[in-house]
Amino acid sequence: MTPDPAPEVLRYTAFSADPGGGNPAGVVLDASGLDEEAMLAVAAELGYSESAFLTERTGEGAYTIRYFSPKAEVPFCGHATVATALALAERDGPGELAFATAAGPVPVTVVREGGELRATLTSVTPRVEEIAAADLTEALAALDWAAADLDPALPPRIAYAGARHLVLAAATRERLADLDYDFARLEALMHRLDLTTLQLVWREGPEVFHVRNPFPVGGVVEDPATGAAAAAFGAYARELGLVPDAAVLTLHQGTDMGRPGTLTVELRTGDARIRVSGTGARIGGPPAPGVG
Repeated sequence: MTPDPAPEVLRYTAFSADPGGGNPAGVVLDASGLDEEAMLAVAAELGYSESAFLTERTGEGAYTIRYFSPKAEVPFCGHATVATALALAERDGPGELAFATAAGPVPVTVVREGGELRATLTSVTPRVEEIAAADLTEALAALDWAAADLDPALPPRIAYAGARHLVLAAATRERLADLDYDFARLEALMHRLDLTTLQLVWREGPEVFHVRNPFPVGGVVEDPATGAAAAAFGAYARELGLVPDAAVLTLHQGTDMGRPGTLTVELRTGDARIRVSGTGARIGGPPAPGVG
């Protein structure tokens, strides 16, 4: 019997129109023939923080989507969602999409602005919770941060908008820039607390933030642009009254890694969900070999 052909694996970056910026993701627009092991193998081979797989088309513009890091499946990934939406828009044209994720339904709108495509995802209903003092102490120890390195105006919390993230605010830009953490120690804590990344932030202005995202549970030191964490941070900022109920936040990420990107986070009055938008670009070169 002839084996099924390997799927085409596309490469896109999200949250930057420059292929050398933002966060790269693998995208498989037809993963119907792949099982979990095969999808994980594709993600591991690519080595990006996450890759996205459309496993079923359920209607016009509607798909079931799964996300894998090089080490494991994750319930939701913002940058790979944006990358997939842009890949579909390049193939089929801009419009409305509906992704069924393990975390819940995530609608995405893709529009053309000038010469660029821009995707906006709408998160599942978010939530914010306290972190235990002992767990915060362990997180700071793994990061090699002192308690004085935190900004008291932005207290630590765990925020969720499809995946769980620990939000820690640095008191200075220099503290944020100096990231050198204990990979194994932080990974162990994150597994225990079911965290996808840490959302490390520094507030430049009322609605402008710089962020970094350690991601040891995914097998990478740092995520260059993290849409799921951006959505969670939007919920965090609103819950704590740091921004108005209706606001547009700008998150700069990836600068310290040499892959600058920009994430736009929109809060709307009367809607608990968070909208995260950004541009993207196809990364050149032949498709990566798939795993049949």
